[in-house]
Amino acid sequence: MDLKSALTKTIKGDVSDDAQTLETYSKDASIFEIKPELVIAPKDSEDVQKLVQFVLDNPERNLTLTPRAAGTCMSGGPLSESLVLDMTKYFDKVIKVRDDYVVTEPGVFYRDFEKETLKKELLLPCYTSSRELCTVGGMVGNNSAGEKTLSYGQTERWVKELKVVLSDGNEYTIKPLNKSELEAKIKQNNFEGDLYRRIFDLIERNSDLIQKHAPQTSKNSTGYYLWKVYDEEKGIFDLSKIIVGSQGTLGIVTEITFELVHPKKSKAMLEIELGSLDQLDKVVNDVLEHKPESFECFDDQTIKFSYKFIPDFKKDFKKHNSDPKQLQLLPSFLRDLFKRLPKIVLIAEFTGDSDEEVMAQANKANDSLKKFSKITTRVVSSADEEKYWILRRDSFNILRHHSGKNLRTAPFIDDIIVKPEKLPAFLPKLQKALAPYKKKIIYTIAGHIGNGNFHIIPLMDMHKAEIRALVPEIQEKVFSVVFEFGGSMAAEHNDGLVRGPFLEKMYGAEMANLFKAVKKIFDPNNIFNPHKKIDATSEYSLAHMSGAGITVADYKNNK
Repeated sequence: MDLKSALTKTIKGDVSDDAQTLETYSKDASIFEIKPELVIAPKDSEDVQKLVQFVLDNPERNLTLTPRAAGTCMSGGPLSESLVLDMTKYFDKVIKVRDDYVVTEPGVFYRDFEKETLKKELLLPCYTSSRELCTVGGMVGNNSAGEKTLSYGQTERWVKELKVVLSDGNEYTIKPLNKSELEAKIKQNNFEGDLYRRIFDLIERNSDLIQKHAPQTSKNSTGYYLWKVYDEEKGIFDLSKIIVGSQGTLGIVTEITFELVHPKKSKAMLEIELGSLDQLDKVVNDVLEHKPESFECFDDQTIKFSYKFIPDFKKDFKKHNSDPKQLQLLPSFLRDLFKRLPKIVLIAEFTGDSDEEVMAQANKANDSLKKFSKITTRVVSSADEEKYWILRRDSFNILRHHSGKNLRTAPFIDDIIVKPEKLPAFLPKLQKALAPYKKKIIYTIAGHIGNGNFHIIPLMDMHKAEIRALVPEIQEKVFSVVFEFGGSMAAEHNDGLVRGPFLEKMYGAEMANLFKAVKKIFDPNNIFNPHKKIDATSEYSLAHMSGAGITVADYKNNK
């Protein structure tokens, strides 16, 4: 029996192999393209369990399972040559919202999820800049973060409990365990007991190595979070810490329980415009002393694209803000910003319990910057903030859809992070690494400047092999600088195909081997999302770049 027929008889959900569907699911927001064999929309957890069992029962078919949400991943995480599971079609329900938590299915779009939580004046504070496009399951898979991460941390901090289908074909609840609960799990004579026993042993035997190589940056979404699983002091063992950020390589998440917060209602913004990057590090560190809740940035190239496509921004602004007066002001705001065209714009948002409190914070931070020359600052009231947030949040989407006939966004150095205090030494070296390519590529810079997290998005003609060959060359140079300063190559966009080949360079061989051991324990038959993270290779990734890819030999010859 052919595969589609066999799977259609096995599950209740949809199985598709038409050309248009396969083409759509062969791409995400990354630089890669891989056509799946089939696209499956499982109806429920039982379907997912049956799919895992089908793969296990038919080893001769060499099948694997790759979960996919909204397809906004910039690392190639949901791309596969085998079976892609669309989790957005049926796993799309917010199950319940309570006073401080929510239970949801992974395929719920964040925009719909937030509508439900805000009814109780609750918020998931790790939401991303792509909040209108992404799903909550994608946020868990990537360990995503966003503008409030400076104060609230990233997704792993807000996951209370997960339901996950693991490689034995059963669904398990994964949550923090105290010492006695852990001991009970370890004593179980089954797959789950073996899993807890082996991961606990791995962490116990390698605790010094794990802590030594734990990233020191405020955000990180590379590798598996071994350093956060076992809090010996509190006696808490939490396997969700390595499921979050695993990009579907360890199991398939079917339900998520998030902790929520009551957002502070009063806010004020300090806007800072710099004519050059020379004083950026000093300005950033001065503002951070005043503890903004969010601290973001976008550069002159972002402003240029935004100005060029004002109608698109007006549409997006209308979705966020129904005030017609604000909508009318948006074009003039972009025109004025374009006319000034600062090299980079920083926006620091202060929140609190009263308007007086937050205005005082913003004014105090503003006063601290008066010693700097050639910068422009102003305190923005909450009524005028939204224009800046739309520009920051939607810039990549505008760039992606309007990059031109031959140029396209190429996120491959898009998520680097170092400690903010290291910016004075780091930024000149980063600029030096990128300088030789200024005539070959155009790139925008935006990101979470308060965390030292930069999203550098080049525009490139990926149809040209010589341009595609620049990807690994630039990666090596930029990542080497990042690692030199103890940074991470991915603060929130994860490894996938694009950064997986560099994991050993970032962590060292011993730590990379521990990541491989985790994968082997969870997924001994390698049925979940192969070629990502620990088993990603340069050969496979380069060969699957959009535009027909390149080989390692092509890249070396180009050098």
